[in-house]
Amino acid sequence: MPPDRPSAASRPSLPWNVKILGVASLLNDIASEMIFPLMPQFLITVLGGNRFWLGIIEGAVETVASVVKLWTGGWSDRVGSRKWFVVFGYGMAAIARPLIGVIVAPWQLLITRMGDRFGKGIRTSPRDALIADCTAPELRGRAFGFHRAMDHLGAAVGPLLAAAFLWYYPDQFRPLFLLTVLPSVLVVTLLVLGLRERSAAVSAATQRVPGGQDARAPAVPIASKKLAWGLRSFDSAFRFYLLALVVFTLGNSSDAFLLVRAGELGVATPLLPILWCGFHIAKSGGNMLAGRAVDKIGPKRLIVFGWLCYAAIYLAFALATAAWQMWVLFLGYAAFYALTEPAERTLVANLSGAEQRGLAYGWYNAAIGIATLPASLVFGLLYQLYGPLIAFGWGAALALLAALMLAAVRGQGSGIGDQGSG
Repeated sequence: MPPDRPSAASRPSLPWNVKILGVASLLNDIASEMIFPLMPQFLITVLGGNRFWLGIIEGAVETVASVVKLWTGGWSDRVGSRKWFVVFGYGMAAIARPLIGVIVAPWQLLITRMGDRFGKGIRTSPRDALIADCTAPELRGRAFGFHRAMDHLGAAVGPLLAAAFLWYYPDQFRPLFLLTVLPSVLVVTLLVLGLRERSAAVSAATQRVPGGQDARAPAVPIASKKLAWGLRSFDSAFRFYLLALVVFTLGNSSDAFLLVRAGELGVATPLLPILWCGFHIAKSGGNMLAGRAVDKIGPKRLIVFGWLCYAAIYLAFALATAAWQMWVLFLGYAAFYALTEPAERTLVANLSGAEQRGLAYGWYNAAIGIATLPASLVFGLLYQLYGPLIAFGWGAALALLAALMLAAVRGQGSGIGDQGSG
């Protein structure tokens, strides 16, 4: 080993709050992903819905959540507290999610999914800001990579549990959905007892100390001031990044359509949770590796390359002709997530100060969520009327355009360049 390269033992560990939030995401996604891979089939075969209904539900709930993400992100900056936004958001999901087991109509699925996503909207921006608050800048890619990896690991375990349940109790969707209350209660308990409050004011001071990772400090309220919700306080690099993100997201419909495509090509319904499990295992491992790469080479390169990968994979989904190809393509699609998830969140932190970091993540999540409704509606309509080639081709074209837009940016603000921080 070269003498100037630190050993694994000497590398600073991730902050306590990052680890707690990672475990919470693991448990939450176990519950969530026991439902999600089965939801399209449940909607179509049990509730009597169709692909267009799927587009309405997935697009509408994400758009509602996006507005909430913007509000809670900015509000957590103002009050100087993030913990209880996170706890309440996970608590709402814990209540709404099991109710899917008792609904009888597509519009009721819309309501229950909206409650679940509303909870996600409350927690997401404060949670991402909390991770950035308590993590030194040179470790942010690794921290977000770890969090996303734990999230996807839970999303791999959930489908396995669902598959095992359906193996012994075929087609018993409703009891399975009701059982999701168990890991959900564990999430809320863990956060209430384990999450240590953090404020932007304290984190700014902590991050000036090498490896500043003391997540034990009590909350220090930020001075009360009028909260500005607009983008004028952010520089042009952040605003252009959001624009490219919106363009990409307009072609990035709900992943539920990929499960529909897999079913069309012959992947049996009992195998869909297994397919979803393998997909998330690949995303989990990929995020751990890519998170470290973000800290070494910078986030922009990975985002651009990830969006180009997305375009290629989406075209391949359209052109696929056999069930076995779905297993390969889902692994390729996982690479896109690994390349972009930690990089996108790291870039947000790099382009924003601690005093408005919650608002920055609010705008980041809002940009994605607002574009998700038209994305899923348009994709669902194109899929219903013209088939997979036109629908997936639309997504690939917008991903290519977004990659070109982001690649054209040169040196506008800290954090958007090609260099890393390490």
